[in-house]
This record gives sequence, structure tokens and C-alpha cells, in this order.
Amino acid sequence: MKKLVSSYFNTFNGLSKEVWWLALITLINRAGTMVIPFLSLYLTQSLSFSLSEVGWVMALFGLGSVIGSWLGGKLTDRIGYYKVMVISLLASGVSFILLQYITSFVGFCIGVLLLMAIADMFRPAMFVALSSYSKPENRTRSITLIRLAINLGFSAGPALGGLIIFALSYGGLFWIDGITCFIAGILLLQILNPRKANVIEQVKVVNPMEAYTDKAFMILLVAMTLFGLAFFQLLSTLPIFYKDVHHLTEAEIGLLLGLNGFLIFIFEMPLIKWLEGSKNNMSKLILIGVILTALSFIVINLTGWFGALVIGMVLMTFGEMIVFPFSNSLALNRSIKGNQGQYMAYYSISFSIAHIFGHSIGMNLVANLGYTSTWYIITLVALSSAAFMLFLIHFLRKEKVAATGSLRSAG
Repeated sequence: MKKLVSSYFNTFNGLSKEVWWLALITLINRAGTMVIPFLSLYLTQSLSFSLSEVGWVMALFGLGSVIGSWLGGKLTDRIGYYKVMVISLLASGVSFILLQYITSFVGFCIGVLLLMAIADMFRPAMFVALSSYSKPENRTRSITLIRLAINLGFSAGPALGGLIIFALSYGGLFWIDGITCFIAGILLLQILNPRKANVIEQVKVVNPMEAYTDKAFMILLVAMTLFGLAFFQLLSTLPIFYKDVHHLTEAEIGLLLGLNGFLIFIFEMPLIKWLEGSKNNMSKLILIGVILTALSFIVINLTGWFGALVIGMVLMTFGEMIVFPFSNSLALNRSIKGNQGQYMAYYSISFSIAHIFGHSIGMNLVANLGYTSTWYIITLVALSSAAFMLFLIHFLRKEKVAATGSLRSAG
């Protein structure tokens, strides 16, 4: 057991202290966004919004995320990742506190749109910072550490949020969210100030490539959007499927969903460390992860046995653990020859788009076709993502051959 624990902690070796600080800041920030899981309850119970109005608010929530990612990437290329992260965290703190005082439908829609635009400026800037604070050989594990922080923050946030609502009402939730953003921002100012932080790799490109002209990168984005449409059913239609078809209680559903976070916490870093040492390149590993996710939907459709739900969750979780870190790392590697902020903004937007449309697509399919047909269609969506990954592998192989031929000609 001692050897096993030691091997687990050894998978974290080699990561810079700046990456660890960035992970802590991300953890504080994500744990602080505890108002989000309770937003629909707050809107219906405290502000008496109709379900239709709540739907509009959530749609603008997603649109704000897209705008924020795009704006964050644009500003990162203009003024640098550090300033963008500081502005995002501190301005988010003010926005969360002010949002509780808006009670009209139109006002709240505008407030949510602005809040998410400000908050999600952080994402592309954080990815570029991660690229600067990590060595190329440690980049995927650095991304994995940040993912662990995000998952831990999302796990702790709702639990803390429920306690805060019980003790202080919804108003306390907005205040705590705002204060945690301020704490993360101050920590960023103190620890990762450019005068103090050790930048390992700072790439400056004289004639940076526009992200949308990078064909391989755009193929990756299409694949990740399709993957996101399938994967994000985990957050919407799957829990309802567990309730309606398998008649699981809320506690049982919570445990099944909690298995996802538990497996990520225990296995993701060792898995990534092991896969990095394999002979497979990133695009092939992403393909494997996408196929595992597709299989998870097939498994839950084959039988009504409860164990199939567990197997499906395990397959989906391992698919997620492979796809997200390696696709992120591949995007970062492509971004080095162009405007890094723009690249990482587009990468973030691909998942924001999947978030916006994935839930409504899944719900509408269930309402019109039932769960069995829905899961087969979602499987086809995931397999479409796999087809684009196969195309990307072929494209990258041709690109590598062309680059080798150019070098030989130059020689």
C-alpha cells in the first residue's frame, strides 16, 4: 500500500510551483461559483420566474460563456494572460455580489450575460498561462492537475452552497461567491505576478497564424464539439434517465454521478502519466477516449441491469479522462505557432457551444423518441466525433510528411 501511494504521488513530480499555485487559484475560483448549481432554484423560488424565463436565463448563461471565451482570448493576445486573469477574477467578484440585487427578468438576463462574459475570460488566459508555466513534456499532466482542481471545486461548491443557503439564504451565496473570486484574484496578484513567477516557456511568434486558418486545429474543434454534445448528457438527460427508467432515488443518482468524480480523482493523473509513456500520439489517444464514451451509451441501452449503469459510467469517465487532457494539450501545442489566446478561446468555445445545445438536444430527443432511440442517436454523434478524429490523424500524418519533405529540400 505504501508503494502504491508513493507511486500515485510520484505522478505529480516535475510540475512547476506556478502550476500548483494556478491549480489552487482555480480550485478557489471554481468552488466559489457555487451559485450556479442553485441558479434555477433561486430564479423559480426567490424571484418567481416561470420555467420558460429560466430557460432564457440559462441560454444567455451559455451565450455569455461563448462571448467571455472569445473576449478572453482576444485580450490575452493583446495585454497578456496575467492581466486578463486578474481583471476576470476581481470583476467577477463585483458582478456576483451585484447580481443578487437584480430582480427583474430583463435585468437578470443582462446581468447573467455580463457575469459569464467576465467570468469566462479567465479560461483561455489560464490555458495560455499553463503553457508558459509548464515544460512541453509536463504540459498534459499540468492540464490534468488543473482539471483535478476544477472537479474538486465543482464537487465542494454545491455541498458548501447548500449549507450557505440553509444558514444565510441565497443572498449569502452571492456574497460568498463574490468574496472567493476576490480571494483568488488577490492570491493571483501576490503569487503569480510576472515579477515573481518563473516563466518556463514564453513563445513569441513574429507572424502568428490565425487559428481559423489552421485546418488540423479546426478539425479538432469539430470533433470536440460533437464529443461535447454527447458527453454533456451526463449533466442533464442521464440523471433523468436514471430516475425515470431505472427508478433510482436521488441518493443513488448522487452516488452514481459521484463515481465519476471519484474515479477522476484516483485514476486520472496515473492514467495520463502512463499514457504519456506509450507510443500512441495525442490524436490516437483522443480517438480511444471518444470511442469509450460512445460505448458507454451502447452499454446502458443493452440491458435494464443496474450494473450496466455502473459500467457505462466507468467507460464514460475513462473516456473523459483521456479526451479532455490530451485534446487540451494538442490545442496548446498547435497554439504555439499562432495567437495563443485566440486558439484557446476557440477551444473553450467548442465546449461552450456543446453546453448550449447538448442539453436541449438530449431533452427534445427523449421527449419525441424515448430514451432507447436517444442513446443510439447520441452514440452516432460520439462516433461522428471519432470519424473526425480519424480524419485528423490522417491529416496530421500528411502534414508531418510534407514538413519532412520540406526540410529535406531545404537541406
